[in-house]
Amino acid sequence: MKTGLLPLNALRAFEAAARHKSFVKAAEELNVTPAAVSHQVKGLEDTLGVTLFQRLPRGLEITKPGSVARPLLTEGLAKLSEAVERMRETEEAGPMTVSTAVSFGVWLVPRLDEFRELCPEIDLLLDVSDRVVDFDRDGVDAAIRFGNGNYPDMFVEALPREREFPVCSPDLLTGPHPLRTPEDLVHHRLIHIDWWGEEEPWPTWKMWLGAAGIDSVDYKKGPRFKQSLTALQAAKSGQGVALASALLASDDLKAGRLVRPFDLSVAAPDEFGLFFVCPKRSIDKPKVAAFRQWIKRVTEEAFAGD
Repeated sequence: MKTGLLPLNALRAFEAAARHKSFVKAAEELNVTPAAVSHQVKGLEDTLGVTLFQRLPRGLEITKPGSVARPLLTEGLAKLSEAVERMRETEEAGPMTVSTAVSFGVWLVPRLDEFRELCPEIDLLLDVSDRVVDFDRDGVDAAIRFGNGNYPDMFVEALPREREFPVCSPDLLTGPHPLRTPEDLVHHRLIHIDWWGEEEPWPTWKMWLGAAGIDSVDYKKGPRFKQSLTALQAAKSGQGVALASALLASDDLKAGRLVRPFDLSVAAPDEFGLFFVCPKRSIDKPKVAAFRQWIKRVTEEAFAGD
């Protein structure tokens, strides 16, 4: 008979029962019922074709085959536990790779010192790219993604819902056509961001102007950019007014490089937003759990000022 076919749970049940000389105490250790331990041992005896215990009124008496096997099995199970623990330690000791889109990565980088101070034992590697990663092939532990949240076979958690609002250079608040009311946008360029595809339901100037009740502004005209960062750069240089999120514009707003000429904002739709994504098997890893908790907090704080 091939020993590789022996059920591990049955071997554990026998080893614990032999060590304690009791199905009851073995069950307490293994967090199962005494009947389950007895059933596992009986199945092992049937598989091996030997008797491992004499069931006596006063308790269990281990047989000679059981006595010979028990010390070796105890050692083997201890080695197995050690091997598993070392695999876990090796995994946790390596760097934690987080993938994120370029726009979010630029916002995230200045905040990483806080994470390193909170979790100095975690060596964080940030992979900033707009390509969609393969977690297994690329060795990625977690990702922050803009999308619809449809990531099959992954753990997916929505981060705070974004809102979009107009931003511009402080220079546009003065001059021949100062921005004071939404109607003043008729005198300024609207800066547009073309997302990955028209099917992505991200807030647009059409949506914002509709929410503001403005129909005198042509929402189609104005320079267009593929990346939000380049659109914000154009706004900072005074080329027009862009729509930005509280998250991506927060640093420029605090520094005074951008201003919000109007308070009105429009929310990203429920089916599209910012998500924390990782393989389901990784969600309980301490380093993944620590980063998840931290990223939720800092994004919530960023949106709180909106």
